Amino acid sequence: MAAYLLRRLIQAALILLGVSFITFFLLYVLPADPVRQIAGRSATAETVQNIREQLGLDQPFIVQYGRYLAGLVQGDMGRSYLQKTEVAELVWSRLPATLLLMLGAILCELVLGLTMGIVAALWRGKAVDQVLMITSFVTVSAPQFVVSLLLLYIFAVKLGWFPIGGYGTFSHLVLPAITLGILGSGWYSRMMRSSMIDVLRADYIRTARAKGLTRARIVLRHALPNAILPVIAMIGIDIGIFMGGIVVVESVFGWPGIGQLAWQAIQRVDIPIIMGVTLVSAFAIVLGNLLADLIAPLIDPRIKLR
Repeated sequence: MAAYLLRRLIQAALILLGVSFITFFLLYVLPADPVRQIAGRSATAETVQNIREQLGLDQPFIVQYGRYLAGLVQGDMGRSYLQKTEVAELVWSRLPATLLLMLGAILCELVLGLTMGIVAALWRGKAVDQVLMITSFVTVSAPQFVVSLLLLYIFAVKLGWFPIGGYGTFSHLVLPAITLGILGSGWYSRMMRSSMIDVLRADYIRTARAKGLTRARIVLRHALPNAILPVIAMIGIDIGIFMGGIVVVESVFGWPGIGQLAWQAIQRVDIPIIMGVTLVSAFAIVLGNLLADLIAPLIDPRIKLR
């Protein structure tokens, strides 16, 4: 286990290094000039040059990247060009809202997706299966802003069950979490259906049926623990996606997550914030995949980490 963790940590460090290099390079060759955003349109050439020198943006790429990497190793993610605040503080201030929305969305995805997938697998080829798979296709294809506005209009504006937007209470979380749950449930249902069908064909399932076990016990005790393994890997990927921020959903519901911070930084070419959010998202994906790999042997003891 120790050797496996060490190897994965080394791989994670290399992945994050690669992500930081590629992102920094793309921002370096970007036509947009962050100095112009800071100085304003009416700034003189001398003022622009002074700001460029103060920020070190007049230096070669390798020098700029080396300076950023040296700070990153020490835990310094840089300072926002426009907000004049440490990037780590800005990201940290948005982290609770992002984590809360991530947990709520993943819970909704699992409840909807796994239920649909299991039911579709048990009634494979029947009308229920076809309806559920069409539903999953629709949820996967539906634009985020359409689902967000539709739920907001029905349950917040018309019925008044939930607030129109904001952050702070459980009622504020319900609509954005359900929106993301609906949008992501289609992937989980299709994955669960496929995995469950394969498991239900296994010899040990036929043996369990021959012993006279109830259908519910066969599904919940024998089939589900084996069929859910691919779903765990998807959860690891979703953690990274949600940690990167769901810009559209956050904007519609006024949710103060990392996504809004990243979108504002992109509009203003605030490079330190863009780098910070990108690295946080990449770290979340790596961490999510590692947790998924560590949880898998607990569900299926036949899986060995080497």
